[in-house]
Amino acid sequence: MHRRNFLVAAAAAAGMAGLPPRIGVLPRQTSLVKPRRLAPGDAVALVAPASATFETMDLDIARESLDALGLKVVVGGHLLDRHGYLAGQDRNRAGDINRFFADPAIRAVLPIRGGWGSSRLLPYLDFDLIRRNPKVVLGFSDITALLLAIVARSGLVTFHGPNGVGRWDEFSVGWVRRLLFEGEVVTMVNPRERGEFLAQTEHRIQTITPGVARGRMLGGNLTVLTAIIGSPYLPHWDGAILFLEDVGEDIYRVDRMMTTLKLAGILDRIAGFVFGTCAECEPGSGYGSLTLEEVFADHVRPLKIPAWRGAMIGHQAPQFTIAEGIPVEIDAGAGRIRMLEPAVV
Repeated sequence: MHRRNFLVAAAAAAGMAGLPPRIGVLPRQTSLVKPRRLAPGDAVALVAPASATFETMDLDIARESLDALGLKVVVGGHLLDRHGYLAGQDRNRAGDINRFFADPAIRAVLPIRGGWGSSRLLPYLDFDLIRRNPKVVLGFSDITALLLAIVARSGLVTFHGPNGVGRWDEFSVGWVRRLLFEGEVVTMVNPRERGEFLAQTEHRIQTITPGVARGRMLGGNLTVLTAIIGSPYLPHWDGAILFLEDVGEDIYRVDRMMTTLKLAGILDRIAGFVFGTCAECEPGSGYGSLTLEEVFADHVRPLKIPAWRGAMIGHQAPQFTIAEGIPVEIDAGAGRIRMLEPAVV
């Protein structure tokens, strides 16, 4: 995926001396709105905000996975549409989402996949309708644009976790159940198993700066987030815990996007930083590239805030489910995320 640089307009007076103006908008009502917890028998709507679903088998897999959770699946009218690489026209994709939020029988709206396209339909979403009819919205990757826009414009808590055709492994399903069905106030820590090895080789964390911090958990896919900087669809970052992940990016692109976050004033406002996985984000052969470790040393360590990388968040299964907008406490030395209140009612 090719990236573009976005310019952020500078204001004559910023809210904080020496910093750019705040990015994003507050919802008309600043209080959080929480969706009702899910229960077996609830109806969940499958929608397609982003890339087209080319194989009907993908729909079968998503339906069977949600059936296994005890949910009744309703398919959006435009789910299998196609407009080039997109799942139909922008207005139609957004229209499915608006209709399902207006339907009192639907308890969750679940994108079937990511890819590209969620940002294109943001101007067509009815955020007042979404706030008045809170429902679970769950997804990751390109769905980051949808999750953050809903938090910013309606105050509704959203969830960074499996897409409809995502990886419904035992670990990931367990976190979906605990947050969305049981309404638990969970603590997330990577497993510490060594397996057959003398030292742990998988799911390791790397502390960038030790310490403990509290704030609203906000973030998602790095590429998608930076692509909507300067738009009215990002929340305020003051005191937030920023979490990020990505996949298939050259290191220089990650460096460029972290630089964008810095220049936009976002990094200077957050209270903590968590990076998940970045599959296929290697320096490549030979010399001349920074490593991810060096990129975070350049951009995150100077912030002197609690920060670590390696959290089980992102494109690599298994994955935690993260509640966007919910206050948490993080411990960067332990690699721990502790929710401070439930995400559902």
